[in-house]
Amino acid sequence: MPEFTAVTRERHASKAWRRYTSYAFAAGDAALPLVASELAQAVMSMPVAFIKQDGRFVLMAVLSLTPGRSLFVAPDGRWLGECVPMVLRSYPFRLLQPERTEQSILCVDEDSGLVVDAGQGEAFFDAGGALTDPLKQVLDFLSQIERSQAATDLAVAALAEAGVIEPWTLTLKNSGTNVPVIGLHRIAEDSFNVLDDEALLTLRRAGALPIAYLQMLSMQQTKVLTRLTEFHEHARAEAAKAATLGAAFGVLSDQEFRLVF
Repeated sequence: MPEFTAVTRERHASKAWRRYTSYAFAAGDAALPLVASELAQAVMSMPVAFIKQDGRFVLMAVLSLTPGRSLFVAPDGRWLGECVPMVLRSYPFRLLQPERTEQSILCVDEDSGLVVDAGQGEAFFDAGGALTDPLKQVLDFLSQIERSQAATDLAVAALAEAGVIEPWTLTLKNSGTNVPVIGLHRIAEDSFNVLDDEALLTLRRAGALPIAYLQMLSMQQTKVLTRLTEFHEHARAEAAKAATLGAAFGVLSDQEFRLVF
């Protein structure tokens, strides 16, 4: 897990930052939070579920059924989906809220390899000590996510209150055996379809109806996880084959070297 540090003039005035060129930093994320404003695009390329965290449901992109691994990140760091969750697009920055405070602060992952000495990238601060324009744009983007996240959380809470979220058990094939994956939740379609007008109106006012419909639509994207699993298995097989060939030719070259000299 990345450790984020607050961006301050004292700590970062003599530092710069670079934009990421690889998604390797997200290779361990089996699920990532989504906000309602990106959901219509996300459901076209990945399954979406509700996951319970700290006693409440959170809307999440399902990127793998194996903890600690994202199927959407290729071995070379490429993103393999059409939609990149917004939470990744501001890396190495994030807005975080310290305990016992109400205001979020801009933080950076100093271990990302993207924080460098001044002059080697985008400056954090200008000569007057203010955030530079590129970093202001990042902060604006993160603020947009935070506002949308708050609205999304309220909508998801309304769905939970309406009693239309149920467990969604998927299966992971492991050594020829189907292993159930628990912890995911979905819209209970039968319960949703029998809601009365008052309950539907409450959900509409909370902005929850589009989330419900789009989550149900996204469930057909579980096949994407199967295709990506096959891609990774093929990539591993090709890498192993290349390593075997490389070792064989390396031994041959070494033998030829000794024979000649």
